[in-house]
Amino acid sequence: MAGEKPKTGNVWNTVKPFVNGGASGMLATCVIQPVDMIKGLSAGLLRQATYTTARLGSFRILTNKAIAANDGKPLPLYQKALCGLTAGAIGACVGSPADLALIRMQADATLPAAQRRHYKNAFHALYRITGDEGVLALWKGAGPTVVRAMALNMGMLASYDQAVEFFKDTMGLTEATTVVGASAVSGFFAAACSLPFDYVKTQIQKMQPDASGKYAYSGSLDCFVKTFKAGGPFKFYTGFPVYCVRIAPHVMMTWIFLNQIQKFEKSIGL
Repeated sequence: MAGEKPKTGNVWNTVKPFVNGGASGMLATCVIQPVDMIKGLSAGLLRQATYTTARLGSFRILTNKAIAANDGKPLPLYQKALCGLTAGAIGACVGSPADLALIRMQADATLPAAQRRHYKNAFHALYRITGDEGVLALWKGAGPTVVRAMALNMGMLASYDQAVEFFKDTMGLTEATTVVGASAVSGFFAAACSLPFDYVKTQIQKMQPDASGKYAYSGSLDCFVKTFKAGGPFKFYTGFPVYCVRIAPHVMMTWIFLNQIQKFEKSIGL
């Protein structure tokens, strides 16, 4: 009808957080992905196209709705954390198949020759997993993956928004300094919150049956209990500096690319 406004803008505003999130995650992966793991780049990109698209898009939608319900006032930290937990769960459910492919492709080189799977790329890995183990096997280890993603995104997303408010509003820093500083804070808390769950998730996804067909762990809880008994709580934080160096740069680059994408879109009126 003549009096109706076009709905194109509304559609774009809805999908934009998802598009921007996925694009920033994929760009960060291209920058951070180690050269010696280039074979896993396709799986890394697919993971970002699914997992990061869903989690960053969901987080922004959730926080926008929460801010609207809060009469436009900034959200308290616990509400940001809840939004981060929810967004992490959504992202992990969507991205779990690609995450499984990535873990297996990167672990393949460490296995004895007879046990290697020889996946050519991420899509070949998904095809083989489906054919050899069934469709539901794509979500093998999804439980610990979701829990780990909830912890990581609670730390990453909530701390970033909180740090931006502090650096920008309280300290009066410039936009560039605020983004870099908040990104560093976000990277640290993402690593600190997620490492214990990452350890369990990786152990579950990498395990293979022994000669009798038995697995080392019956599930994530069994892995947690056995690890705790063997090494105590600090066992889960073994190698934290290395893990932080691995996680934090990707988190930082994701936020920096996201900021640049948003600035570009604003400059062209999107």
